[in-house]
Amino acid sequence: MIHSDAVRALRDWSSADAGQDQLRHDYLAHLADHPDGLWRSCLPAHITASAVVVDPQAGRVLLTLHPKVGIWLQMGGHCEPGDPTLAAAALREATEESGIAGLRLLESDGVPVPVKLDRHQVRCTGKDRPENTHLDVQYVAVAPPGAQELISEESLDLRWFDYDRLPELTDDSVRDLVEVARKLTA
Repeated sequence: MIHSDAVRALRDWSSADAGQDQLRHDYLAHLADHPDGLWRSCLPAHITASAVVVDPQAGRVLLTLHPKVGIWLQMGGHCEPGDPTLAAAALREATEESGIAGLRLLESDGVPVPVKLDRHQVRCTGKDRPENTHLDVQYVAVAPPGAQELISEESLDLRWFDYDRLPELTDDSVRDLVEVARKLTA
């Protein structure tokens, strides 16, 4: 069950960063209070899963120009009932949005592990509805050599960027995630 997997993934993950550790505890409290805490219908907050797609050999990252927020982001989104694990949700989203088969999530002891957490406000229930909170669990997905992206209907644009030349239209959270991915895949 994805709920118990999310609890396990967050309980097993650790960060030396105090802010990240506090988010981890907040996410675990959310899941303890909300059996439906991974679903879009859980308001005002729910867990989401994302993955930044990297090509370490070429020193680049694949970002999507998100149609709702108008900035370049990593691939990701809402968990779905068919997702067996949080990592599977992140990998599914990354594969669907990038069009790249054969993505591989970074692992520790054979298990995909999150690399970062990010809490942000969105309007995923509609632009005329109140903001709600995404409690995003972020992974790193490594693209196979020679991977060719294919834009999906969920994106305005899809493009590779050198690690050192990220687009202006992105935010600090994405920049931080790319830097984490860069260090972990170096």
